[in-house]
Amino acid sequence: MIIRPADRLNKLEEYYFSKKLQEIRQLNNKGHDILNLGIGSPDMMPSESTIDALVNAARNPHNHGYQPYRGIADLRDAIAHWYSEIYRVDLNPDHEILPLMGSKEGITHISLAFLNPGDKVLVPELGYPAYRAVSEMVGGVVETYPLKENDFWSPDFEYLEKADLPGVKILWINYPHMPTGAPARAEIFDRIVRIAKERKFLVCHDNPYSLVLNDGPPLSLLHTEGAFEVSLELNSMSKSHNMAGWRVGWIGGNREYINEIVKIKSNFDSGMFRGIQEAAVVALENPREWHSQRNEAYRLRRELVHELLYNLGCTWEQGQVGMFLWARIPGSVEDVEKWVDRILYEHKVFITPGFVFGEKGSRFVRISLCSSQTVYRKALERLKDFKT
Repeated sequence: MIIRPADRLNKLEEYYFSKKLQEIRQLNNKGHDILNLGIGSPDMMPSESTIDALVNAARNPHNHGYQPYRGIADLRDAIAHWYSEIYRVDLNPDHEILPLMGSKEGITHISLAFLNPGDKVLVPELGYPAYRAVSEMVGGVVETYPLKENDFWSPDFEYLEKADLPGVKILWINYPHMPTGAPARAEIFDRIVRIAKERKFLVCHDNPYSLVLNDGPPLSLLHTEGAFEVSLELNSMSKSHNMAGWRVGWIGGNREYINEIVKIKSNFDSGMFRGIQEAAVVALENPREWHSQRNEAYRLRRELVHELLYNLGCTWEQGQVGMFLWARIPGSVEDVEKWVDRILYEHKVFITPGFVFGEKGSRFVRISLCSSQTVYRKALERLKDFKT
């Protein structure tokens, strides 16, 4: 290569799923028919009214130009109403909501807006790899904080309250938690906000799973007393509304923080297609029955995944929230990556090894609920004679 890449790439690797999906495509091209149970991309459709709204908006000749960097007012109003209905949080739609092209870009925008090179970032020892990758990409110094498996993967507050944390600028949390499925709890949010105020760092909460297989009330960090002083919350329609490829998310929080992020975002894009924004407004009005039907489909799939995990000799925590199941592999397995690859190459089923989400996941796997019952039954048939 004649041109030397930027030094920041020395700390970055291609996203695990990017590489693995390419490998699966190559296997499928050779006729192997791989059953992909690893990716959390909803296979169900958005509501009919959402699709109709997109079609109608696309036919409007006035909708195809550049759009406001802060999103259209109707979308911000709809998000504010939805937050009030779902989380009992009142957000000012003009100043406290910033629509995004998916919440993943929000991780980058927040990091660019608040991190200087050398600032420390606390990420959970199990979590979405983008928290670490983006923090390092912009020059942050990443440190992990422990999670307590025996307390359903809650933060280790003894560590956070006693640790010497000078230079910490951002702490990332994510409840309901991915990959473990641990539910959100008000006491977790209360303690995180209190520590952040004492230590003066920004808490960034990633909250896309609270409407998926959640038997408890959906919770927002922004409902916590004092949260607006020290926190931001990302949310997304990818999982909750079957709109992953539409790329619609947002940041909610203090207007001063939002204004700083707009300085970054306005230099990255020229606004989201208006038709998608208008359709998102309609999607946010989906009735509770629509969400209930989606969750019932996931429940039926989860029963089949329980059977699949049982056949693999795995164990798992009950009460997981979201569209995945997190399970511990049998103690007799020496190398989880080789074990997962044997399932892939010999039985044509792909499941995600837990080490993708952090070293503490080395004895775990994650299975997505984003395939049809037919696919899970086929996986059960392929793995019926699997020997650990």
